[in-house]
Amino acid sequence: MVTVSLPELEGIARDLAKDRFDEYAARSLGRAYEEFATRRHRPVGSFTLAADGRPFPSFYAAVADPRARFEEAELRLEDPISPGLAWEFLIPFTRMVFRADGSADVYTPENTVPRRAIARMLLREHFLPRTRAEEDRAAAGASATPLPRLIGSLHQGVAICRAAPVLPFQVAVLLYFAEERTRFELDLVHTTVAGDPRAGRLSASRRVVRTSRLSWGLDHKLGRGHVSLLATRCLEVLVESNGLTSVELAHVFGGVRELAETAVQGLVQQRLATFDRRTGIFRPRLEAFLPAAGAAGEDDGGSALDPTLHMSVKELIDAADARATCPLCGRPIQPSPEALLCEECAAKVGLS
Repeated sequence: MVTVSLPELEGIARDLAKDRFDEYAARSLGRAYEEFATRRHRPVGSFTLAADGRPFPSFYAAVADPRARFEEAELRLEDPISPGLAWEFLIPFTRMVFRADGSADVYTPENTVPRRAIARMLLREHFLPRTRAEEDRAAAGASATPLPRLIGSLHQGVAICRAAPVLPFQVAVLLYFAEERTRFELDLVHTTVAGDPRAGRLSASRRVVRTSRLSWGLDHKLGRGHVSLLATRCLEVLVESNGLTSVELAHVFGGVRELAETAVQGLVQQRLATFDRRTGIFRPRLEAFLPAAGAAGEDDGGSALDPTLHMSVKELIDAADARATCPLCGRPIQPSPEALLCEECAAKVGLS
């Protein structure tokens, strides 16, 4: 495991940001570096990186080398921990090969033939160099466009890091297989693959596997950069469940309940989640991540049906097609063209 020191990061940031990396930015980087170190998750192994056939000691060393074009890159897992609790919610792998076209070959310990996937990068914790004048303008209310977090392929991600410039501390590798999407978190400062925060804190039986189509809609929305990091993580966990309380979310992420409560209430306000006051359970609004999201509901002719449960039939079909749960309450259902909702919700909206 190679840990990139703060002086090394300062040197790379100075080369990338030029005059924008002043003394103020250097102090800001130091604070961000120390804060990130306190939020590390238990790793499942370290990794080595090669770009265009050349090995590099770290991701930052590759970014700092202008000859590294990342037309092809390989991430190899080193000294992984044994399969077990720490690997929950993840797919064990030995190496990943990233292509310039955005695809990836994922090699698992069981198979010599790789699994083919579409690979995308989602920016997590990062440092964006800004001078004191830029910080003052932001504090005075000057509008700023959020930094997009979905940064495309690895090749595109490196180009953005160099041009923005931005120093990522952690990125999520999103692998879209034919049947599902898997997410791996890379700690670039310590060159490790982090374990899923749910491992050992939430029963694996609580996970609901979503399709790649729905997961892409979720990632695309989060990748716009308008949702805070904690709220992003909470929403990702919510989407892969049938609902969780703020206490359960706080336990998963190791924080206090009030922080998790604030994060998911913000998701409710953005209509990305719902809250059941009777049970205290937050559930994802899965229809918000499907292509039919935002479509106007069909006119019910003034019927007295519950307006919060009224959705267009097309929206319900799209939602049921993407998961084997009721799109309104989250209860498990058998996927069927006729069974769009569970029996209770079907009765409420007059579809039974």
